[in-house]
Amino acid sequence: MPVMFATDAEVFPGWDGTVAGARDLQKQLATQVRLQDDFVSPLRLIAGVDVGFEEGGTVTRAVAVLLDAQSLETLAEVLVRRPTSMPYVPGLLSFRELPALLQALGELPEVPDMLFVDGQGIAHPRRLGIAAHLGVATGLPSIGVAKQILVGEHGELGLQRGAQVELYDKDDWIGTVLRSKDSVRPLIVSPGHRVSLVTAPQLVSRYLTRYRLPEPTRLADRLASRRGPGMR
Repeated sequence: MPVMFATDAEVFPGWDGTVAGARDLQKQLATQVRLQDDFVSPLRLIAGVDVGFEEGGTVTRAVAVLLDAQSLETLAEVLVRRPTSMPYVPGLLSFRELPALLQALGELPEVPDMLFVDGQGIAHPRRLGIAAHLGVATGLPSIGVAKQILVGEHGELGLQRGAQVELYDKDDWIGTVLRSKDSVRPLIVSPGHRVSLVTAPQLVSRYLTRYRLPEPTRLADRLASRRGPGMR
């Protein structure tokens, strides 16, 4: 039985379709983000989500992968395609990708306890990256696992796996820069919703295997980008 999440109108309440309106809405929705740990423990089911594009960007390809939180066994994979709703605008990724992601999540056989999202959580100029927006829209705990910094600065980071340093935007702690493999480019980890700044990198680290990405977003990234099993 498909899970019913928010409709597009509920995800973008009152949005007039403009870039300025989207930025204003992000500021409003960011006030709903909760940065306290509020999730089932131990986790039972986790999901990784990611988006790719086909046909010159005109088709959005959204993926949701459901895993057993203890064994990391893949329990279900969903891939949906739908027309791309808007062009890419820096900082407004969720307005382009959220409708397809919600459809993919809705087709999973069970609701996950935690979402791992390929993208930013609160490490965003208006504190509402796609992981935060998705968390607010679904009500589910979520963590952003991004491959590069969108905003913020950090101190020196060690080269060894597990090294981490806090990411700041002026005086605001907005995430953690985490080295997931020796001498590889680090990940930008930030809470999306119902997860704290301290716990987010701990959970991402828990699901690292031998790859750069944690297993939930690695599997979603592989399907969304059509890469083979050796993707790193």
